[in-house]
Amino acid sequence: MTDAVIETPAQETGYRLLADLEAKIGKATEALLSYQQPDGHWVFELEADCTIPSEYVLLVHHLGETPDLELERKIGVYLRRIQGAHGGWPLFHDGDFDISASVKGYFALKMIGDDPDAPHMRRAREAILAHGGASQVNVFTRIQLALYGQIPWTAVPVMPVEIMLLPRWSPFTLWKISYWARTTIVPLLVLQTLKPRAKNPRGVTIDELFHENPQTVGPRARAPHQKRSWFFLFRGIDAVLRGIEPFMPRWPRKRAIEKAVAFCEERLNGEDGLGAIYPPMANVVMMYDVLGFPPDHPERAVARKAIDKLLVVKDDEAYCQPCVSPVWDTALTCHALLETGDDRAAARARKGLDWLMPLQVLDLKGDWAETKPDVRPGGWAFQYANAHYPDLDDTAVVAMALDRAYRKNPQARPDEAIDRAREWVVGLQSENGGFAAFDADNTYSYLNNIPFSDHGALLDPPTEDVAARVVSLLAQLGEMPETSEPLRRALAYLRETQLADGSWYGRWGMNYIYGTWSVLCALNAAGLEADDPAVAKAAEWLIAIQNPDGGWGEDGTSYKLEYQGYEPAPSTASQTAWALLGLMAAGRVDAPAVDRGVAWLGRTQNADGLWDEERFSATGFPRVFYLRYHGYRKFFPLWAMARYRNLKRANDPRVAFGM
Repeated sequence: MTDAVIETPAQETGYRLLADLEAKIGKATEALLSYQQPDGHWVFELEADCTIPSEYVLLVHHLGETPDLELERKIGVYLRRIQGAHGGWPLFHDGDFDISASVKGYFALKMIGDDPDAPHMRRAREAILAHGGASQVNVFTRIQLALYGQIPWTAVPVMPVEIMLLPRWSPFTLWKISYWARTTIVPLLVLQTLKPRAKNPRGVTIDELFHENPQTVGPRARAPHQKRSWFFLFRGIDAVLRGIEPFMPRWPRKRAIEKAVAFCEERLNGEDGLGAIYPPMANVVMMYDVLGFPPDHPERAVARKAIDKLLVVKDDEAYCQPCVSPVWDTALTCHALLETGDDRAAARARKGLDWLMPLQVLDLKGDWAETKPDVRPGGWAFQYANAHYPDLDDTAVVAMALDRAYRKNPQARPDEAIDRAREWVVGLQSENGGFAAFDADNTYSYLNNIPFSDHGALLDPPTEDVAARVVSLLAQLGEMPETSEPLRRALAYLRETQLADGSWYGRWGMNYIYGTWSVLCALNAAGLEADDPAVAKAAEWLIAIQNPDGGWGEDGTSYKLEYQGYEPAPSTASQTAWALLGLMAAGRVDAPAVDRGVAWLGRTQNADGLWDEERFSATGFPRVFYLRYHGYRKFFPLWAMARYRNLKRANDPRVAFGM
């Protein structure tokens, strides 16, 4: 069917034949192959908002290090470039003003040496003051300001280090919160207990961002997601802790600090850093500093070096990534290359999978074992190394790619690696049938009401997108709901979580387009037909939200608490690809909406074979922290175009693989 006509609007001339699509797939494939590292893996930039590079600048001055002036200059260029038209800084491209990000951005630029009376600084200051001033920032930003002496510690919720000594049955323990919160909080407990003062050799302050005397700033108000009754109960506990904290006995405090240090050192993770994410990596260096560890102390030195490995330094600007994503990037790239059907691309994908194989964690039970002690390890982490914290999403995607790559050569199939991956993810199924990213049954929702949790991201509950990925894996491995209890329970969870409009929530990608794509692929792999009510309703929802230009788009506003339904956003290459993959999984490859979406990808492909995508399409924490994966625009559109071609040629609505 190489001459089959693609029905597109009349204005889309020059894009009517699959032969034309073939050339575009070839160009995108070559571009993607060019990014492969010599050892076989792929890794692309992972960008967040202004907060991480701003915090990096402030960390250097907190520690009193001699700053790299050229690096600071480049970070300043980056921060000025991403400043919003509203004067402050948003959480995602073209997003609304965010008070916490804006205060950090302003503070970092002033620390770098920008004149407060410069036009961009004046606009930022005016915007911050117009939104209530720096006293309105969130808890994490308050901690940063308290470390610099800008506000008193009484403006920060009490988190005594004695939390390390609480028994496991306590209403609040480290094991009741998510991995990212756990690794961030442990060194932070030491900082909040010892209350160090940033060295700040330049003596920079930001008093001008407050309407009041900064030293009079009081506790933070209740966040919108927090229930009044729970919040004020915890606020009362906070007041009691604040009163008794100065009288805490020395011996338990010393023991708690030692336990916090031991926790960190067990998970220090070499040059990949504590938790392999920026906040705990920075906190542990500051912890070592306040405890008197000199800069050349081995643990402190390696922890500090890990942070610099997150820097992206270009000719004209620089920024700090929140973490790196080589396992995720490599696995998804391999799926896209395998979809092309090109023998050379498949060989290069297998080289990428060879790189992934040794990264499977088989010999260490991480923090997840606190709730599932009898499960054998077998997962992959997101980063180069993070053995205590593998995740189910990466593990499922890697295992599916390994299975897929060797379908034509089963003798070479790495059966043991795939079997161990399946065993581990199934072992972490939550009681409700769903799957979370890092833990099982991390559902202590009352904890998001403590004053410290104004971000509402303290937990790692099961989510639709991760559950869908596990369903896809199980179905791809040949399991059926009639004979597989884990699969049956997971499918029931997905049916229960479908929203009234037909969509599914996307926790780790933005947002309902991502969730709906993920679940439709899972349902297709599990054998649900196109006329199944859940499948049909989801497909109709995707068609209904297609943009007039033929693409799909969604931004971070869809995570707002009062969300009432999809709100239009400009089309992006990655989100268009998700929608197309979802519709094709729903048996709609011949739908006009799919033709228009593929045509949009064809029109917007650049001469280099790739796509532009400045808009953010991924999620760190809803309403708090968003991500821009620079790889998404490189492999997802290729994946969607290749699948479209394959299904058109086969004239078969069934998709062979779970993704």
